[in-house]
Amino acid sequence: MDADGHLGAGTLLEWVESAARGAAARWHDGVSVLASVGTFHLDHPVVVGTIVALHADLVYTGRTSMHILVTIRAGTPIQSVQCPMVFVALDGQGNPATVPAWAPVTMLDLQRHRQARVRAGTRTRIETLIAATRFPDSDTPRTAMRFRTGRADVDPDGTVRGGRVLRWIDEVAYACGAGWTDSDVKVGYLAGIRCTAPIGVDEPVDVTARIIHTGPRSVHCVVRCTSADDSGTRLLAEGLVVLVALDAHGSTRPVRQWQPQSEPDRLLDRQARDLIAIRQYLEPFPTVAEHRRGA
Repeated sequence: MDADGHLGAGTLLEWVESAARGAAARWHDGVSVLASVGTFHLDHPVVVGTIVALHADLVYTGRTSMHILVTIRAGTPIQSVQCPMVFVALDGQGNPATVPAWAPVTMLDLQRHRQARVRAGTRTRIETLIAATRFPDSDTPRTAMRFRTGRADVDPDGTVRGGRVLRWIDEVAYACGAGWTDSDVKVGYLAGIRCTAPIGVDEPVDVTARIIHTGPRSVHCVVRCTSADDSGTRLLAEGLVVLVALDAHGSTRPVRQWQPQSEPDRLLDRQARDLIAIRQYLEPFPTVAEHRRGA
């Protein structure tokens, strides 16, 4: 819960990941892990005590992947939010495993299936842009925290649940945004979160959020999760989090602008603007209500 009595984005993301993981498990009888999170808008904060309904649907399958659309419904009047996630099936050795092919049956299935295929290319462009952000000579403001996984964080296969990683990303991004704005912030948007490697029990995980752009009322952060061992630094997850600054009444407020001074920082700012532009091409998945109205 945040200072205004709203459900934290990290908690909501854990719930969403749990629902999506359940849908993946119903389709594939084996281990599956979170691979990526698509664009997720949080325009309407959820007040603590509100009933939240989560509905997870399989909308597309690749050779080893399952694309799950989670619809979150909460509030009065009811607000609906969508969060697409991709899970990858694993065999007993931890290698990608083939999943049964899913075929759409209804017209709504067909529409969502088509949309999932269209969004796959855009998602790859977003993930590629985020992966291209580099900070070797950058002075961008940053916040770093270290987490250590426990038994309560892992699935039966011994790896940390994707929802826990999403909570860490939210916590560090929140601290970075609040530190820059000197005010409360809320997550307004997530994009291109990509999980690249499994995390084991008792493994220390370093999570770093760096500001790459500021809008009139928002702070854009690239967040990376890494683990260091004798062989070097290993990337575990990364993604973009956009935070919105709030005033004492919970309304959005202007933020102090970050002015890139060096060429590496100006490149980061341009990359952030490219990410903003790409977002405009993403259409929401059709909803059940929209399908019924059009029937």
